Amino acid sequence: TDADLRLPLYDGDLEDAEGIPEPVQRLADQIAAADAVVISGPEYNKGLSGVLKNALDWVSRTEGNPWRDKPVAIMAATGGRAGGERTQWTLRLCLMPFRARVLAGPELLVGSTGDQFDAEGRLVNERYLSVLQALMAELRKEIGRG
Repeated sequence: TDADLRLPLYDGDLEDAEGIPEPVQRLADQIAAADAVVISGPEYNKGLSGVLKNALDWVSRTEGNPWRDKPVAIMAATGGRAGGERTQWTLRLCLMPFRARVLAGPELLVGSTGDQFDAEGRLVNERYLSVLQALMAELRKEIGRG
């Protein structure tokens, strides 16, 4: 299931006045109900996007901890050659307090994105496809350990 990250900016005053917004609770419920989570995103200014960080901040304010012991695979892409190494690193740091089971690898870092996808948005680079398949196999194994 795709997650909708179009959430209001986190604001403690808004939370105090109105509680957890419904889209935030829906996202937290999706995470809690999932066998595993895959987070894929771009690298913006050498880090994860503000949209993703905002979603993590909001979900951290919901009851319980939907991330606790959840298998999580992460991947990144960027128009540059590094493929999102820094966004993966910062995302790992942001997920640490939630005690999710973030896979160590294999790391899927898609660089030069303009050449890696077809017109329908499908990944076409065989090397990256191979890494993606290996990452998903590791995620399936991790689900089985839960």
